[in-house]
Amino acid sequence: MDDASSDSLEHLRHLQRQFAEDRDWGQFHSPRNLVLALAGEVGELASLIQWVPDDEVERWLKDDSNRSSFEAELADVFSYLLRLADTVNIDLARALREKIALNESRYPREQSFGSSDKYTKYE
Repeated sequence: MDDASSDSLEHLRHLQRQFAEDRDWGQFHSPRNLVLALAGEVGELASLIQWVPDDEVERWLKDDSNRSSFEAELADVFSYLLRLADTVNIDLARALREKIALNESRYPREQSFGSSDKYTKYE
């Protein structure tokens, strides 16, 4: 298997599902439990940079120890997100493509370029 296919969302979803099945963890992977675990992991990711000033985050991430911790927490977030999507049978790639298309219409480039205003301002 080449690198592209081994990194596909479908392949990673399968690996994650197999990992859980091999440990009989499906019994614990209700949507509610997975959402709560995902929220916890996002909190752990946020806690890593909570007190790092915005203008220092890039430098902070250049430190190998910081980057390694950040990478591990980011992987945890991705893992729970992928497992949740698999459990509720949502194709994340399709959902993201649809969301990008929706945001393209909500945030016209000409109006939203360089702005953080919510899409309701452009309606």
